[in-house]
Amino acid sequence: MDVLSERRFPIGKLKLLATSRSAGKQVKFNNEILTIEETKPDSFQGVDIALFAGGSASKEFAQDAVKAGAIVIDNSNNFRMDPSVPLVVPEVNPEDVKWHNGIIANPNCSTIQMAVVLKPLHDAAGISRVVVSTYQAVSGAGAEAIEELREQSRDILAGKEANPQVFPHQIAFNVIPHLDVFLENDYTKEEMKMVNETKKILGDDTVAVTATTVRAPVVNGHSEAINVQLKNELLPDDARKLLAKSPGILVIDTPKNNEYPLPVAANGRDEVFVGRIRRDETVEFGLNLWVVADNLRKGAATNAVQIAELLTKGML
Repeated sequence: MDVLSERRFPIGKLKLLATSRSAGKQVKFNNEILTIEETKPDSFQGVDIALFAGGSASKEFAQDAVKAGAIVIDNSNNFRMDPSVPLVVPEVNPEDVKWHNGIIANPNCSTIQMAVVLKPLHDAAGISRVVVSTYQAVSGAGAEAIEELREQSRDILAGKEANPQVFPHQIAFNVIPHLDVFLENDYTKEEMKMVNETKKILGDDTVAVTATTVRAPVVNGHSEAINVQLKNELLPDDARKLLAKSPGILVIDTPKNNEYPLPVAANGRDEVFVGRIRRDETVEFGLNLWVVADNLRKGAATNAVQIAELLTKGML
């Protein structure tokens, strides 16, 4: 709702739907007080665009919305790898909204910020391999996770024991190399999202991607250390210039002045921040990059609204 308001998205009427637990609550949007309604199969009559915020709701109600004539933009993992559903990052593959069948998927938060940076590099020099390690904020696990970090920090500083509830281990003053469930290949589901979604967004299955995703004691803003092996030479200075003129990217890369992307600086912003761009001296045509973005905005809400903006501009 904040992003819709800030970007002045053209809305005739905004309808708020949630579970029965939230139904009846009132919230303010711009200068209007809106009442939340319980989501039901018949809730989508007259709706043009339905933004599903995540979880299981889209699995239950997305097809009802489509049948009612709405275009669904879904933030969950339910449809991302469905071959009939486009997976869109507007700076990367906006043309993919043209072939939707009523549902458009919003990618995983960590995948979105990486794809925004990889696209210009891939177009310029071709990417053969990507190795990414993430440092993901607790806000990606919800409000309860944020409170757990705060409570544990207070407890530990007061000499008390941490009491993990949301995460499997203490998150305050710690990092946890575990996001989502472990799969049979010993990667987590989060890691495989980055692998598979990146290929789909770039439209190139030949790009090899491997990921290690880590939860860090940061309230908001995901950080990523990305190693890219290119097919052709691209010097660090050329990469900086290329990324600086690419949509949605802000380059901050003056290490001698201690200037590089930080999650605290990305908080509340919609850009993807890139820095620490340097040659990987162990391989031919290799680059290292440090990438940071607000996971709740560009990693979720902003990207979804940008998709909706593409739809309003007639890219159907």
